[in-house]
Amino acid sequence: MTTDDLYQIDEEYRNSIATVDQQGKRIWVYPKKPTGNFHTWRIVVTTFLLGVLFTGPFIKIGGQPFLLLNIFERKFVVLGQAFWPQDFVLLAITLITFFVFIILFTVVFGRVWCGWMCPQTLFMEMVFRKIEYAIEGDAAAQRRLDKAPWDSEKLVKKVGKHFIFLLISLLIAHTVMAYLIGIEKTWSIIQHSPSENLAGFLGLIAFTGVFYGVYARFREQACIAVCPYGRLQGVLLIKDSIVVAYDWLRGEPRSHLKKKKTEVKTGDCIDCKLCVHVCPTGIDIRQGTQLECVNCTACIDACDEVMLKIGKPKGLIRFASYNSIKDGIQKIITPRVIGYSAVLVLLLGVLSFTLATRTDVETTMLKVPGTLYQRSTDGYITNLYNVEFINKTFESISLEVKIESPATATLERADGKNIIIPEEGMVKGIFFIRIPEADVTNARTAVKVGIYQQGKRIETLKVKFIGPVGRSTDLKR
Repeated sequence: MTTDDLYQIDEEYRNSIATVDQQGKRIWVYPKKPTGNFHTWRIVVTTFLLGVLFTGPFIKIGGQPFLLLNIFERKFVVLGQAFWPQDFVLLAITLITFFVFIILFTVVFGRVWCGWMCPQTLFMEMVFRKIEYAIEGDAAAQRRLDKAPWDSEKLVKKVGKHFIFLLISLLIAHTVMAYLIGIEKTWSIIQHSPSENLAGFLGLIAFTGVFYGVYARFREQACIAVCPYGRLQGVLLIKDSIVVAYDWLRGEPRSHLKKKKTEVKTGDCIDCKLCVHVCPTGIDIRQGTQLECVNCTACIDACDEVMLKIGKPKGLIRFASYNSIKDGIQKIITPRVIGYSAVLVLLLGVLSFTLATRTDVETTMLKVPGTLYQRSTDGYITNLYNVEFINKTFESISLEVKIESPATATLERADGKNIIIPEEGMVKGIFFIRIPEADVTNARTAVKVGIYQQGKRIETLKVKFIGPVGRSTDLKR
């Protein structure tokens, strides 16, 4: 009989989640306070990422925000560069590229994003849970406190904890609002009475309520039941994906630690269940990869500590793939990885080309609806066009519009004014294109229009010019 035969998991656990009982009621998770090398590194990573998150709204690049996602005014600023609804294709390619990168990263390294970089996990485990440990104690002390009758001690601890939770939620809400509308507008909302900006005030209250509800009550359910990324693990992970895994070949069969040696050969796992007790989602990693696992590595630290105490090598629970444990060979380059990598390289190429060819001005030139052409007394055919200029920069721009071809065509603006587009603004105008009737040889003539900034052509447009040639009836407007 092999070790694989001894290690038979009851697959029934996959039909339910660890935080809900058979009656559908919530099972509150009391994870033991984690310690260890991986946890120390998580503190370092969390400190850096949260530092970037909270300082981000104050960072300026070229006088513009480091990151602004103003969905209300449809304005986005990334690394000081403005993007508008007209850049939708560019933004879409960027998002698709990001998601493909996350998928590729997941295929190779599993759900490391969730445990080490996701804001939900960082705030829950490294901020709110730390405060809970400091006020209420470790898991056992929290259980006792929750079961204890309401007295002055319990009241002080519970009220104090939730008050701090509320303050942190308020801070997070203001930070998110700063990323949405800008730090200046957020600061204005803070300084003025709620009645002067009721929408902004209600938005802050709503954000605060959501964050407080998630971190005070909903907690790990956001990762288990709500997050679509967690649900996708079943199709993204493969047997060569590197995840937090239990080495069943080394650990099974389990046995409790005994002073007297027996002749029965047992595995290194002494069934102390510390890996279960420290898990923030309440699972038993020894049952295999599960959708609830966020790769936080708390079980690795707990198991390594036990292995050192009983004189066994560390790594009973470690970062590994199923196949690397079963066959002893870790494969990273697989057909799926190659396929996702090829798609990612293609998307990066398209994104780079799109960024390189992106112009500061977006110009749209269309014939005025309902018009055909006009024949003037001096022998010219005239078409009327609506032109819209959008300035994507933070400085005003002066433009010049010229006819590139045909050579005999001329262009005039109806109001005769110069084209000056204000910063982040838009200008609309009506233009006439005139061509000598003798040169109009087709019912539809292609006219090439150049847009110039400081003598440099930044954009070329092609428009259709309608003439009388080829029509049985002479239409006049």
